[in-house]
Amino acid sequence: MERVYIGLGSNLAEPREQLRDALKALADIPSSRLVAVSSLYVSDPLGPPDQPRYNNAVAVLETTRDPLTLLDALQAIEQAQGRERKTERWGPRTLDLDILLYGDRLIGEPRLTVPHYHLHARPFVLYPLAEVAPDTLQLADGRYLKDLLAACPFEGLERVGKAL
Repeated sequence: MERVYIGLGSNLAEPREQLRDALKALADIPSSRLVAVSSLYVSDPLGPPDQPRYNNAVAVLETTRDPLTLLDALQAIEQAQGRERKTERWGPRTLDLDILLYGDRLIGEPRLTVPHYHLHARPFVLYPLAEVAPDTLQLADGRYLKDLLAACPFEGLERVGKAL
């Protein structure tokens, strides 16, 4: 079993319910087990400013699935919850599920980059990740979570309680 950290985000169609439903679906992925979930955070949008704030969390899965098979399962969950992939980046969405870390693997596939390519600059990912990861977490690329946190201020972010 490998430990996988998954970022969850939503800002459309009852975002908190979207995240709760996504967590239930994550728990049902075959050959996987949901082992932890961070608190729920609300954050300002990265993209166009004329969209609602995001609800975010991080989940921890233990899985025997390979990374691309897991990615397919995550995208199926997104689609089942009304996700429409558009050309506009960082626009509003019902659900976004991102593989942030996959064990100690470095992955550079056309469909998947791990560690997640913007992990270091996203407080809405780093702070929930810090809740569910060990204090000494070292990413596969050699960076430490504590150093990323120190360089990424808790700005535009509000911790609002339990995600589940």
